[in-house]
Amino acid sequence: MSRLDNKVVVITGASTGIGRATMERCAAEGAIVVGSARTQSTLDESLASALTNGGQGMVYATDLSVDANCQALMDATIDAYGRIDVLINNAGVGWQYGIDNPGSMAALHETTADWWHKVMAINLDSYVFCSKYAIQHMMKAGSGSLVHVASMGGITGLYDGHTYTAAKGAIVNLSRSLAITYIKQGVRSNVVSPGFIDTPMVAAVTPLFDDPQVAATLSPIARAAQPEEIASVNAFFASDDSSYCNGANLVVDGGCTARSFPG
Repeated sequence: MSRLDNKVVVITGASTGIGRATMERCAAEGAIVVGSARTQSTLDESLASALTNGGQGMVYATDLSVDANCQALMDATIDAYGRIDVLINNAGVGWQYGIDNPGSMAALHETTADWWHKVMAINLDSYVFCSKYAIQHMMKAGSGSLVHVASMGGITGLYDGHTYTAAKGAIVNLSRSLAITYIKQGVRSNVVSPGFIDTPMVAAVTPLFDDPQVAATLSPIARAAQPEEIASVNAFFASDDSSYCNGANLVVDGGCTARSFPG
């Protein structure tokens, strides 16, 4: 028996990177997976990969920065499977988005109000809205697990991407508040804060790890993580193995935030 057998797990940002790896890992551990992101074609690819060895699941393409769309995702899950056992909030944009959309990952003095609201909507609002509607169903069931993928940038400062860091920091403290509020109804809330991950979101940065000296300055472990290494932590928080974890923030960054300066 696998530890996620028959649990209904909703995963946002499921089309690539950590989200796709998480959908694959949860399906491999027996979960019924529901993946959501904006693009139908990449979602279909993720689901096909996740269900290679059988299992159940579906995908739902939508813009999760919109409150009503988050409600529709949760309603569609309930219509299909009757419950929501786990929500893994993972949708978001980062470094690559800043390259594709100049100004979106700028320092505060260069950040327009428009970019502030757009990045906040994607990186924070989607977590807020999805959690709100998932919690309503979890409270009725008397159990549930919320897993929020944040970033080491949510607990340390960055020289730019100030909207990004503000959103990630907000996710960490939102989770703490959810943890102490809804545990009374059996709903746990925890955070996973990754460091450098080899995903399309940071594709412009990860080649720097090819130089051993540069790699050592970026992270004590001197490499970027693979998405599967974050997916395994997400699956842990999704499962009953983490039954006494509530309000935790597990930093998975190879030691980046453990040091005061590069060695």
